[in-house]
Amino acid sequence: MAEDEQERNGQAQGQSPGGPVTSDAERADDDPRNISDQSEEHSAQARGAEVELSPEERREQVTSAAPEGGEIQDVPDAPGAESERDAAAAQGRGDDTGARESRVSVVDESPPRPDPPDGESDDEYKWHTYKVYPSGRPDAVEFIDTYKSFGRSHILRGLNMGLPEGMVSMILGPSGTGKSVCIKHMVGLLYPDRGDILVHGESVPNMADDDLFDMRKKFGLLFQDGALFGSMDLYDNVAFPLRQHTEKGEDEIEDIVMRRLNEVGLGHSRTKMPNELSGGMRKRAGFARALVLEPDIVLFDEPDSGLDPVRTALLGELILEIHRDMMDEAKEKQREHLPTFCVITHDIMSARRVADYINVLWKGRIVEAGPAEDMLNSENPFIRQFLSGESQGPLTMD
Repeated sequence: MAEDEQERNGQAQGQSPGGPVTSDAERADDDPRNISDQSEEHSAQARGAEVELSPEERREQVTSAAPEGGEIQDVPDAPGAESERDAAAAQGRGDDTGARESRVSVVDESPPRPDPPDGESDDEYKWHTYKVYPSGRPDAVEFIDTYKSFGRSHILRGLNMGLPEGMVSMILGPSGTGKSVCIKHMVGLLYPDRGDILVHGESVPNMADDDLFDMRKKFGLLFQDGALFGSMDLYDNVAFPLRQHTEKGEDEIEDIVMRRLNEVGLGHSRTKMPNELSGGMRKRAGFARALVLEPDIVLFDEPDSGLDPVRTALLGELILEIHRDMMDEAKEKQREHLPTFCVITHDIMSARRVADYINVLWKGRIVEAGPAEDMLNSENPFIRQFLSGESQGPLTMD
């Protein structure tokens, strides 16, 4: 027993049974797997040594490397050859995995800043960043590099602007910057000197007359003062577009007219003449008339002009309410286009209460445009001055 214990101790210390004691260092030197003290050439050979595989093992390795039956090719002894081969194989398979792994997140660069209009310096348009925050919706109306002059007065000077579909958009800007001129271009009452205007993707200046007349039925328009016919009572004023552009009978016309008059709170005033109505009532009557043809786009040309602050606020609430009702109706009936409202104004409180999307127009071009929240928090000095009504800033009396 004592001899067996001694023999086991000797083996634990590296001594083979019946042989001399071998140290760890000596064993490491004799181990062929240890290449720490071998020459560089021998080490390279050891690292590049091939392992002999049986035919069965070779087939198994090929199957695991190319499970779909693809061909395995030897990699040339050239730097980058393996990655080039892998990329070519991925391209041949239509596989974009490699591209996804190597792709770097890139932020789209802003388009180059446009040149100022002819005869103007860059300093005149230094506050125009031309930044457009996305609305997430297609444009119902789009101005593309639009120019318009009246004699020596240059109004639109390379205007690029969109009105997103299904939103209440506002065009804000100082007086005389071409806001109302934009409306006349949308409905084809004016044509641009250069550029284009698209309504639901169709070019207005290039429309034939018959197509233009049909296109105008997509619009409802509320003029600054209501623009009621003085010789007609309220009911006949609102019924006028239906009698002019449709073949509806009087019973159906009456249903439509009274529905719209009740929506704007004038159902009890159907027999009154325009000179018997207050300014706010004339505005609401014009609004009702703009809605009777169920337009896709409703334009408001300074609807708050001449109204006191309370009635301005009430009109803004009415605009929002009618838009919500029209949106619900359009979705229920699955119409091709959602209702789009465009309000021309320079009233800041109306913009804060009503607007979903804001275009700020100055000197015939858009300074910035985007959802109301982005615009009301803009860092642009001109935008901040105009939306806060401050006297100090880029906008002066000149």
